[in-house]
Amino acid sequence: MAETGSIQEKQTNSTKVLEIEPNTTVADLAAMLNYNPIDLMKQLMRLGIMANINAILDAEIVEKIATAFGYSIVEKQTTDSVPLIEASKENDESDLTDRIERAPVITVLGHVDHGKTSVLDAIRESHIAEKETGGITQHIGAYQIIYNDKPITFIDTPGHAAFTAMRARGAEITDIAVLVVAADDGIMPQTLEAIDHAKAANVPIVVAINKCDLENSDPDRIKRQLAENDLLVEDWGGDIICIQVSAKTGMGLDSLLENLLLLAEVSELKANPNKQATGVVIESKLDKNRGPIATLLVQSGTLNIGEKLFTNSTEGRIKSMFNYNSEKIDIAPPSYPVEVMGINKPPLAGEVFMVASTEKEAEELLEARKKSRSKLSEYNVVENAIGINSEQKIKEIPLIIKTDVQGSAEAIRDSLVKLNNDIAKVNIIHSSSGFITETDLLLASTTNAIVIGFRTSLAQSAKQMADTMDLSIKFYEIIYELIEYIENIIIGSEEVEEEDTIDGHATIRAIFSRSKKSKIAGLYVSDGKITRSSLVRVLRDGTEIHDGSITTLRRFQEDTREVGAGLECGITFANFEEFEENDELIIHSKK
Repeated sequence: MAETGSIQEKQTNSTKVLEIEPNTTVADLAAMLNYNPIDLMKQLMRLGIMANINAILDAEIVEKIATAFGYSIVEKQTTDSVPLIEASKENDESDLTDRIERAPVITVLGHVDHGKTSVLDAIRESHIAEKETGGITQHIGAYQIIYNDKPITFIDTPGHAAFTAMRARGAEITDIAVLVVAADDGIMPQTLEAIDHAKAANVPIVVAINKCDLENSDPDRIKRQLAENDLLVEDWGGDIICIQVSAKTGMGLDSLLENLLLLAEVSELKANPNKQATGVVIESKLDKNRGPIATLLVQSGTLNIGEKLFTNSTEGRIKSMFNYNSEKIDIAPPSYPVEVMGINKPPLAGEVFMVASTEKEAEELLEARKKSRSKLSEYNVVENAIGINSEQKIKEIPLIIKTDVQGSAEAIRDSLVKLNNDIAKVNIIHSSSGFITETDLLLASTTNAIVIGFRTSLAQSAKQMADTMDLSIKFYEIIYELIEYIENIIIGSEEVEEEDTIDGHATIRAIFSRSKKSKIAGLYVSDGKITRSSLVRVLRDGTEIHDGSITTLRRFQEDTREVGAGLECGITFANFEEFEENDELIIHSKK
């Protein structure tokens, strides 16, 4: 890896050719130049460009940096390879005639310690819960049982955050969500989040009221709380299946399984086993004796020993496969959870996997994997958030609302709902009190929601995630300002936020006093241009200290409309005079 140094120092006499793909990121360019990405980010800062490792670089910037390293650039000619996720969906759509019935995949969600794993433990007649730290699930487990000669696959997650993290990476893992609620405890904050995440996944929800054997259990209270959250159970006139169970005594478990199979039969779940396997990574780990291991859920096709497996982050030839009972197997059909060995490093949970049986197919999948690398969105996130309800033909604005206290959440929710009209409406995906957490950001990522924080802030653990995700996060202290913002989106004045474009860079070389209360900044425009309508971002030692408009633009004492690269000019800022010599300026505009 290259050592730290100035870009100018890296220039060479011999010009080499660098093939550049569209949407090159900082990480991509660093790898191509064999240069430390952190050092490259520092060099970009010296050029006035604030970019993280995943930021997409403008073609002109890529060319400028590549030239400094002695390269000329050409656009790489690639085939129309599609990302792995899209490729798997495309293949799925071409085999309708070969599909047969498959096992339903059930994800179990609920509040911590409400008995999710205990219910599964009772169903499987094993004792997994006793092995978990503190009786609380610490990992994702995938199991399959046979009931009435029908297979059912269960996924026991450590929480809805993991469930949503999979969806954030493009994976649709579940057919039915089982919501476990303790009869003696009722609906808790984590239960409400689980409900919102299951709704966002758009899958059927079955409620299992657990611990009904206890004397203080109150199932009717649970049903009332469910109704308050738009889940009306069947015996109250709704369509939500609700079963009273006890993991301890086994009460109601047969009824739960029967209803799951009935719901699966109505859903007509099918897959083609006569093709190469595609599916999802459920979990992975690095075993000190066996090396990298991944637990996979086969969704379509059949997985075989010896096949080359690919995800977006890893690859390898399958050396061994084990079922959920740790028994060695050679094949894994659709809806089957399997543990595999032979990959070169643990993949991410929720990644889509595909396999190749020939070297040519392997090369094609490698190319597809490059194309499906995560990129920052090139379009505005607010525009992306606004969707159209296909049934009602109205605009929907999905929101996640976090507030200081629950009363604020309810007041804001009620106020925003009143803004709905025949053209647009708010869709409140989730609202609660507390900090904005990683779970909230994951849910926003999968639903394209705008995150609203009212008298609250980002949780410490969520700050790094917020920096790397392309989300719209708004903070308010005054409720009417929050409501005004959403109202503006609904009526269209803020329907699409303006796109920020960098037009050039400049340096303050001198400061002149026009009067006692007014100063002029003498600039040297290093690249691009500055106009009278430009916005200017002022950086000092790499830190932004001001961003705003200018009131005058002059060259040789004369007003001018535009000044280009390599020229000097004078400007005055609107409501800002704390600038100093050597301050760096980023000239930008809103479009």
